[in-house]
Amino acid sequence: MMPKSAEQREKVRKASTEGIAIQGQQGSRLLPEQLLTEAFILSDLFDIGELAALELLLAGENQQPHFPGLSRGLVAVLLYWDGKLCVANSLRSLIQSRHGKTFTLELSGELVALTTRFTDELMSQGLTRRLLTLVSEINVTREFERLQKERGLGNEKHRKEVSDLIKECRQALADCLFAWTCQSPLGKDDTLALVAHLETVTVEADGSLDSVNLALVMALLYCLDVSFLEQGTEDREDLLQALPLLTEKQYVSAVHSRLVDGRPWKLPGLQAVCRLAWALALHALSQLPQGSALAEFTEADEALADQALLGGVFLFMTEGMLGCEGFTHDEFYTRRLHSLITDFLALMPMKVKQLRNRADEDARLVHMSLQMGSEPPSSLRKDLDHLMILIGEFYSKDLFGLELALEFWCHTESLQHTSLQGSYLGMAMQRPPHKQVVLSKFVRQMGDLLPPTLYIPYLRMLKGLANGPQCAHYCFSLLKTNGAPHGDNMQVTGSPVSWEHFFHSLMLYHENLRRDLPNADATHYRLPPIRGITQRELDGLTSFLQLLCTIITWSENARLALCEHPQWTPAVVMLGLLQCSVQPVLKGELLLCLAAFGKSPEIAASLWQSLEYTQILQTVRAPGQKQAAGIEVELNEIESSCEEYPLTRAFCQLISTLVESALPVNLGAGLRAPGFQPYLTFLRDAVFLPFPTRAYRRAAEKWEVADAVLEVFHKLLRDYEPQPSDFVQETVELQGEQVLAHKPPGHSLMFHLLNDSPTLTLCLSLLEEGVRQLDTYSLFPGKKQLESAVLHCLCLLDLALQKEVVFMDLLRESQASLIVSPLEQLLQGVSAQSRRADHIVNIARYLYHSSSNPEAAFQSAKILQRIARYPNIQNRLVGDFTHDQTVSDKLMAGFVECLDNEGAEEGLEKGDDSEPAKKEARIRHETQIHILNLLITSLELKTPNLALYLLGYEVKKPINSTNLQDAGVLGCPRSCLHAILSLLQRGSERRSGPVLTSQAPHLAELCYQVIYQLCVCSDTSGPTMRYLRTSQDFLFTHLQHLPFILPGDEISALSQMSWLMKTAAIELRVTSLNRQRSHTQRLLNLLLDDQPRTQHAADGETGMEESRSVSGFLHFDTVSKVRRKLLSVLDAINFSQDVPELLQLDFFERTQIEQVIANCEHVNEHGHTVCNVKLLHRVLVAEVNALQGMAAIGQRPLLMEEVNSILQQVVERNRVRRSLSAKRHALQSWRGLVETLLTACPADLIPADDRQIIIRDLLLDLHDKVLSEDSAGELMPIVAGAVFTLTAHLSQSVLSEQQQGAGLEGGSSSGFASIANSALHLILRKLLDFILCTGGGFQRLRAHLYGALLYYLQIAQKPEEPDTLQQAGKSMWERLTAPEDGFSKLQRENLAIIESYGTALMEVVCRDACDGHEIGRMLALAVLDRILSIDRQSQWLLYVCNSGYLRVLVESLRQDDTALQTLLSPQPPLLKPLYIYESKMALLTRVAKTGQGAVELLRCGLVAQLVECQVFDMVPDSDSHRVFGQRDPSGFIPSPLDRYRQILLPALRLFQVILTSTTTHHQQGATQVLQWLIVHADTIQGLLRCQELSMGALQELSLLTGIISKTALPGALEGQDVNSAALPEFQGHISRFQRQCLSLLGRLAGSERERLLKQAEIAAPGDPAERREEMEVAMQQVCANIMEYCQTLLLQSSAQAQFSICLFSPSVNEPASRDGHTDLALPSALYSRVPSLGLVLFLLKNSAADFFRFHQSHRQALGKLQSLEQLPPEELKELCAALVSGTGGVEKISSVQRSLLAKRRLVQLINNRAKLLALCSYVIETCLFVMWRHLEYYLLYCTPTDPKDSLMPGASAYRSRLTDDSFGRALGLSRVSQQDLEQLQSDMGAGFGEALQRKLLEVEGLYSQVRSRYTFIQALVRRIRGLLRQPKS
Repeated sequence: MMPKSAEQREKVRKASTEGIAIQGQQGSRLLPEQLLTEAFILSDLFDIGELAALELLLAGENQQPHFPGLSRGLVAVLLYWDGKLCVANSLRSLIQSRHGKTFTLELSGELVALTTRFTDELMSQGLTRRLLTLVSEINVTREFERLQKERGLGNEKHRKEVSDLIKECRQALADCLFAWTCQSPLGKDDTLALVAHLETVTVEADGSLDSVNLALVMALLYCLDVSFLEQGTEDREDLLQALPLLTEKQYVSAVHSRLVDGRPWKLPGLQAVCRLAWALALHALSQLPQGSALAEFTEADEALADQALLGGVFLFMTEGMLGCEGFTHDEFYTRRLHSLITDFLALMPMKVKQLRNRADEDARLVHMSLQMGSEPPSSLRKDLDHLMILIGEFYSKDLFGLELALEFWCHTESLQHTSLQGSYLGMAMQRPPHKQVVLSKFVRQMGDLLPPTLYIPYLRMLKGLANGPQCAHYCFSLLKTNGAPHGDNMQVTGSPVSWEHFFHSLMLYHENLRRDLPNADATHYRLPPIRGITQRELDGLTSFLQLLCTIITWSENARLALCEHPQWTPAVVMLGLLQCSVQPVLKGELLLCLAAFGKSPEIAASLWQSLEYTQILQTVRAPGQKQAAGIEVELNEIESSCEEYPLTRAFCQLISTLVESALPVNLGAGLRAPGFQPYLTFLRDAVFLPFPTRAYRRAAEKWEVADAVLEVFHKLLRDYEPQPSDFVQETVELQGEQVLAHKPPGHSLMFHLLNDSPTLTLCLSLLEEGVRQLDTYSLFPGKKQLESAVLHCLCLLDLALQKEVVFMDLLRESQASLIVSPLEQLLQGVSAQSRRADHIVNIARYLYHSSSNPEAAFQSAKILQRIARYPNIQNRLVGDFTHDQTVSDKLMAGFVECLDNEGAEEGLEKGDDSEPAKKEARIRHETQIHILNLLITSLELKTPNLALYLLGYEVKKPINSTNLQDAGVLGCPRSCLHAILSLLQRGSERRSGPVLTSQAPHLAELCYQVIYQLCVCSDTSGPTMRYLRTSQDFLFTHLQHLPFILPGDEISALSQMSWLMKTAAIELRVTSLNRQRSHTQRLLNLLLDDQPRTQHAADGETGMEESRSVSGFLHFDTVSKVRRKLLSVLDAINFSQDVPELLQLDFFERTQIEQVIANCEHVNEHGHTVCNVKLLHRVLVAEVNALQGMAAIGQRPLLMEEVNSILQQVVERNRVRRSLSAKRHALQSWRGLVETLLTACPADLIPADDRQIIIRDLLLDLHDKVLSEDSAGELMPIVAGAVFTLTAHLSQSVLSEQQQGAGLEGGSSSGFASIANSALHLILRKLLDFILCTGGGFQRLRAHLYGALLYYLQIAQKPEEPDTLQQAGKSMWERLTAPEDGFSKLQRENLAIIESYGTALMEVVCRDACDGHEIGRMLALAVLDRILSIDRQSQWLLYVCNSGYLRVLVESLRQDDTALQTLLSPQPPLLKPLYIYESKMALLTRVAKTGQGAVELLRCGLVAQLVECQVFDMVPDSDSHRVFGQRDPSGFIPSPLDRYRQILLPALRLFQVILTSTTTHHQQGATQVLQWLIVHADTIQGLLRCQELSMGALQELSLLTGIISKTALPGALEGQDVNSAALPEFQGHISRFQRQCLSLLGRLAGSERERLLKQAEIAAPGDPAERREEMEVAMQQVCANIMEYCQTLLLQSSAQAQFSICLFSPSVNEPASRDGHTDLALPSALYSRVPSLGLVLFLLKNSAADFFRFHQSHRQALGKLQSLEQLPPEELKELCAALVSGTGGVEKISSVQRSLLAKRRLVQLINNRAKLLALCSYVIETCLFVMWRHLEYYLLYCTPTDPKDSLMPGASAYRSRLTDDSFGRALGLSRVSQQDLEQLQSDMGAGFGEALQRKLLEVEGLYSQVRSRYTFIQALVRRIRGLLRQPKS
């Protein structure tokens, strides 16, 4: 770093005016003056260059969002020290990786060589001195003073962080030196420098070194260490060479003189330690062959050791070194000190002996002075005491589980445990090493003839040496063997350090003190008895109890052996002593011992009974006893007055242990109501509630008491499961009276926590106190215990929230009289301290301390997640959280900090908490999970909610007005959304993809879910998607890494992809709607491209597209295609699912087990049905425990094994369900994305040819996956849905491509679209395979597939072509030899494929058509219809007829009748029956189109079925919908009349088709249809008389007249077996039909025609053109049908005109104006009975005129169609308007679409005109024929009936013929006078003039030539002309 300089200062000063260049930014940037001032302050403060200071400040500004509440300057201070710390840590890591003698990091050789070389270089440049200088220079107090002066310190947190960083810096620097000396020794000068530094070191206030100095002391000790040479490692020689102790004589002499002769140090103890280490090093050197050269020094080892002992070496090691808290943190400190102690004992046995001798001497002196009553001499040295205490203290701290103390134990007698044999350095059965033998001898000899002064130190030493499972066992054996061989004369020989001695003494104390036990009511109870225990005895007992406690804690064997010993009975004696009057301290130790015994469940159960029996806590009051006794008195009277509570704490610990081991239900039975309740009451009312108000001598003890009692509560509540029996008030009999039974302790705790009780209040105030203390960031006594107590409180609240639902449900069901409130409501209460409702805020504030208290933060997050489920609380919470801005910022920072935490790690099992670091990582991860679940839960609730606040949305204003920014922009704080995004973005720029998806799959899944929820919710969607798109480019970055493949966690990978794809689908939809084409295009390319993407081309570059096309053109094969992203995502979803095998059970009954499993199932928070494994386990274990008898006990292990296998099976089942659910979810999201791509995105973004190929790929892949052998049935429905939409889009795409003019006429070989025919066939085959593989079930699924099949078959359907009227000109031969077009070819091939599937497919489709779900039936019917229409060979028709399915369909029409009748009620019912009926009729009509089919239908009795249907008679009133006002506002549900027409018209069409198809059996068909007409005659006549001729009515009439014209004929009833009685009635109906038809002709041809057409235009202003065209066609059709009817009647009555009947009267009452139009309606009288011939003439004229009008319009339309490109835009718009509904619809359509629509409209117009021309020409021909027949009769054969000629025979004959003949009579032509006939001839002559004749011949020239009846009109015109010119007779 550059130092300060004037030029830098100048440069920075000018930055506010001239600007300054900043790396990574273009141009120079002007900086504010304030910033520069701060930079100068920083520069002076830290003595760094001005530019560096400026950079630091800018970095601080940049990082500010991560440090809420700090200014940039304060952040810069943190960054400065953090940078220093990073450098120091890096240096330490480098030094640790060196090659050396103590440890290895297992790195590669090259790397180690590199770091060793680099660090050697640093060392040669004076690293040691620099480190020592820095360590002495850097000083927290000094730095703080400087910072304080410049206001460089912020709030408490900032101060704490800065001071921590400074301390860590010093520590890291000292550690560098320590790590160096561990690996390789320092040189002479460096060693001396280190010694010089240590000479000046001082201790802390408590007499211990600080951790930095400790590291330096240890560094020196490692410098003087030669013990590593004993371990014969392979590189021993190299290490020897590098050891300056051996190689440099100057080194030894310099260090020696410095340590021996040097001046006294500030710490003589430290000097003694160094001297001892040097003495041992010299001694070790003297043993080596190379050591002989150093004899002058090595001989001084004894003297040095003496000096060290004089300096109090062992005392200093205990107080100064072990007292430092940093000592236990480093394994290598421990190992070095271990070698120092053991070397002293092993290498200097004479010194040890001297120490023992001196100790014996001192003991005698003390004894003598005691005898004489004088003071002991002051000169006593206690070196051996100190050594023993050091050993005890040192080995009792074994954090790393090294069990180094094993070196002190030698297995002299053979132990049974192989694991304990010769564990030293793994040498199994060999003789133990010399050192071990010496050390073990030391332990034994020190215990022999132990002087009383050494008794306690020796016990403390043993306690240390017994620390560990194996050590405890050895120590137990030692104490056992030390006991007297003969119990009789124990006093003589037994060692005082033995079990025998100890328990014997205890018994004696107990017996003596028991005699002194005062009576409970005696007043002098509190005075100590005369014969008490002296202080020395007390210390001795305490030490032995502590030793006992250590041994039995570690060794279960020792526990059981001691407890079951018949003479000692420790538990009984200890409990007895507890009743005696001894000091509370001793009672505490006794209770702790009992707690250690209680670890074994076998002992715990009996301990409970003994505890109850001895009444340590008085649970039964003796009658007449005035005051309490036992522990309660001790607490209230003795401990409280002493202000120390050892007994209470020990009692809590005992209860805690016992509760964990066993909790007997019937405790105290017979003497009181059984149960734990009295203990709980004592703990709650006497210990917990008063704890804050008691006085404490030691401040920390307050929190120790709280922690101990809360631990018991926590365990009790944790193990409590609410049961129905807990809520029933039971009683027990006690000494003849009934008393209330106690509830389980957990129940009582729940009750207190669910009420506003003192317990809850105290817990909550404890939480408040805890967070207040943590906010100070200062150390205080008892901090650890306070944190632990707070954690227990949080756990209690969490457990209460977890269990309250079940608890309250059971309470409600039991109707007990308890009153409880939900805890989440109690938490909203007002706090007594702050007078605010801030309990929940206090809980949330623990998140802010997650770095120091991860577990509290975890519990806090858990509680908040549970509370967040309640919507009514959310709103309050948002208010509470945002009420106070500083608290609000802290809370937000807390949540963010937890999410940001880098220490979190997923995938660690709960049981794997052996290493604290792993446990912490797991907890941090679970905290993140809980916070995300909290966000997810909240987002589903109404706004404002907690999630929106935490994610940074507006909660005070409308949410969609939020403007999300990056953290720090516009003062926007860092929110949870930023944290989530930064979690997800980590690593997303690299090829491997986001790190989180693989490292923490579940976390990533929840993150993606939160983002999806924000995008999908209408309020948050806008701001979120804008932010993700603009600031983050989130979706593109993440989608390019799809699919995520996680071998170990398929479920999470699928869920991650699901949420991401769902979000992508929303993004595509939104960008398409907003017309952000570039965004949409980019995502589409990403998902659909099959060309490899160039990685580094920026997306904005135009060159990218060009380069791709060029490369595709030039290197045709070199560019390998890649799999489309969408397809590779589909590949990642594995369709197969391994299902667990069935249970193999030997003991349980399978059906019952399955039932139990089903009962344990519930729906979890993700919506999966899973089995609750814990509950199942409880049920099964209870079942096993309930078995009685010996056999059951013997089989128990086998039963438990089976229970285990059942549980494993259920876990596996749960996994399978989760897996299937994840697959379903992923597949649905994939489908949603695909459908959005194809539907919502602008079509032109994917060219048609690409689109088809993409759909082809998707379809084929989908089918391949779903048709594979092992694909799971659960996924089929989603696939079917996707297949349906994809096929629909394929069909649409192919059709639109054809409409845009792909050359189809030629029928090119490759197929007729971009997609090849072969691909289409493949799709069809797969589709049919899919239909067949679904088997019998899955009908709903097949509905999708039928839909897909219909869309597919639509592709080969020929589009509507314009009828140019020219085709008829082609000869039949031309038509037969024309080449096959693409459509027919594809259709033929499709049919061949369908038929290759044979009857299997037919069976499935027919079965679905006849039965099952309505939609499925409709689609199956449609499929049948479609296939029948293309099946030229009629194979399907044969199958349908022969297999009986056709009969079933026909017969089902009767059942449909009742359903259809309900449809005609005014209320709109379900329309399903109507749709089914229409589909059936459509299919039957299709069948009837072939002669064979029609005959089959008649044979099945189709008409008979329809005859019986009554629905046809139920014509609704035309105005009924107006009357009832039931009109459906959406217009979707048709009016009743329309519904009626929907029922009637299909039936009429079907009849018409049958009548046309049945050529051979025509008579049979016609008779049956006539029968239908007659049965429903009233209805039909009503329809024919219809007053209001709407469009629907005209359609009915056109069909009805068509049927009547073919059936209601005179000869229809001849030869049929009609009942003779009914014949006249039938004939009456027929003649009535005729009359009505003729009168209808009068209306349509004459009076109402113009009115109707005008009405059509007015009725539907939206689309008048089309409506009018349909009306015209319908009217022409009716006229044509009636004229055909007339013609048929005429022809049927007689072949010659003279015997023919007459249908029209001989008058021409038609005002023949020139233009052939009439302005006056015909007089109604005329056609009320018989219409006149004038009507026919009028119709003829009109038809001729219409013909030319239509012909003209047909020609124009054809012209427009041929020159479509040249049409002006206005005309195009006009054409489109007919097809596009709604105004402005045309404007929105693209030009391509517009011309397509115009083309479609023109084709429609041309074909309509062609139809009208055909009808007109037919009407003209029939009119001419009818006129000719009538004129011929009237003018040639008719005899007039004038009155004068009444007797003429002809007239009478004619009249008689008229009267006889029903037809004549029906028409009522009673009289025709001569005058009428003459009038007729002249009028007709005038009407049928030259102009009309010319017109008619022109019609023939224009039209009839191309049709079949050439010259027909010509001949008729000629004949009529002849008749009219004939002279009048």
